[in-house]
Amino acid sequence: MKLKEGTHLTYCTNIHPGESWGETFENLQNHIPNIQLKAAKNAPFGIGLRLSNKASLELKVDGELQKFKTWLAANNCYVFTMNGFPYGGFHGEVVKDKVHQPDWTTKDRRNYTIRLFELLAELLPEGMEGGISTSPLSYRYWHKNQQELERAITKSTTHMVHVVEKLIEIKQKTGKVLHLDIEPEPDGILENTAEMLAFYKDWLLPMGARDLMDSLAMSKEDAENAIKDHIRLCYDVCHFALVYEKPRAVFQAMKSAGIKIGKIQISAALKIDIPESIESKDAIRKTLVPFAESTYLHQVIGRNADGQLESFRDLDRALAVLDQTKLKEWRIHFHVPVFLEDYGAVASTQSDILEVLDYLKEENVTEHLEVETYTWDVLPEGMNIDIQSSIIRELEWVSENLK
Repeated sequence: MKLKEGTHLTYCTNIHPGESWGETFENLQNHIPNIQLKAAKNAPFGIGLRLSNKASLELKVDGELQKFKTWLAANNCYVFTMNGFPYGGFHGEVVKDKVHQPDWTTKDRRNYTIRLFELLAELLPEGMEGGISTSPLSYRYWHKNQQELERAITKSTTHMVHVVEKLIEIKQKTGKVLHLDIEPEPDGILENTAEMLAFYKDWLLPMGARDLMDSLAMSKEDAENAIKDHIRLCYDVCHFALVYEKPRAVFQAMKSAGIKIGKIQISAALKIDIPESIESKDAIRKTLVPFAESTYLHQVIGRNADGQLESFRDLDRALAVLDQTKLKEWRIHFHVPVFLEDYGAVASTQSDILEVLDYLKEENVTEHLEVETYTWDVLPEGMNIDIQSSIIRELEWVSENLK
């Protein structure tokens, strides 16, 4: 929904289970009209569309795309952003690190992303920018040493530049500006501001400019500008809170480097202060065990009294050393409802969301805002409530706090 001129707020439809286009379309038909009525008061409603690889292929055949466009027009809806991070199954199965498969070292990831952009170019209304968020290149621990890691970054960069070539072509044909929005997260090859800046400086700009100068006969300046225009940052509030980075500092660092913010994903992580006594730690363990579920990765990043960080690949690994840890705080990658500040014994990083929304009142760093709480079906008992009511409440909370 439009909050003000040029700014769009939605939720990511990866919340709804379903990998085929038929399932995806059915979910949109079942949920969007009521959410639009309650949250947007029947005003035009922007959709944050998630298409699996399977759904993206099915949407391109047998008139399905035209059928979808007709439904969008009839329901006063539009698509302005997509989530292109999860390629395959995302619900009802063990996802964990497979959410990165196939990674950006592969042609499958490149081809899937280009297909999504072809669809978005068809769906996006005139006069709007469109964006697709994506994986932070690959999962760090799949690459055993620095040499393997650098090979992965090189291949990933090459494939992303192929996407830029496609987006330049789309802009020339349609006038529409589309951008690929890289989403850093813990244990991705890119997981914080420093790594994102280094990727641009050491890989994306030099390699990409060289390739575009060769393939499209562009000048170096035009090539670098095209890369910055078409590859941006997806700022997931939860993910940057996990690495203890403050929104204002991130936004200003990106602005200084000329890196645009393509999308802000509004999300909250769990956080908890770690007590010293064994008895209190036992209570913490009992509180956190229900969150150590088997579907998604729940990375933990702890901070000690000196501000040094220590990371764990999943919550169960952190819980295994809870009795011995000297860390003072844990932040846990578990997207919890954004409208709640605490859950009894544990709190959330909601304050980071409020800082982001306050910053947006000063400077409109992006046109695209997307609530991304996708864990409703794996939340511990007592926290899992009606999906539609939850989505409406989240959108209303964000809208109210932006006023």
